[in-house]
Amino acid sequence: MKIKILCVGKIKERFFTDAVSEYCKRMSKFSEVEILEAADEKTDEKASDAEREIVLSKEGERLLKNIGDRDFVFILDIKGKKLCSEEFASKIKETMVSGFNTLTFVIGGSLGLSDKVKARGNYSLSFSDMTFPHQLMRVILLEQIYRAFKINAGEPYHK
Repeated sequence: MKIKILCVGKIKERFFTDAVSEYCKRMSKFSEVEILEAADEKTDEKASDAEREIVLSKEGERLLKNIGDRDFVFILDIKGKKLCSEEFASKIKETMVSGFNTLTFVIGGSLGLSDKVKARGNYSLSFSDMTFPHQLMRVILLEQIYRAFKINAGEPYHK
């Protein structure tokens, strides 16, 4: 089973890239991890709703190009379902035996995700009611995926 993480924007801070690299290395014991970055659109803080929709649409099309027909797609969305680590591990295990070949996780940009991307999702997942920068969310997501694989393998992991 392959893990694919689709993100809007690049990570600029070295401490985030170091953390992402560390979790990718740890994950290699369990699964191949691929991280794909879609370019983010510049958005004026005073952009109208129509301008924001255009930005979301452009970013969404870039993301959708990287989602395969046999991908199970987790959309990260503040309005999604919240799971504890054990429930998340169970969801991953259940999905892995359901005929999909890739678990794809999608992290939006500063405006979130387009309706088209959300519609392609198989599962809407929330990590918190709080909003996190997308660079930090990559680290949090990778840590939780790694934790889920450790739980599913019956291996100890700190609590």
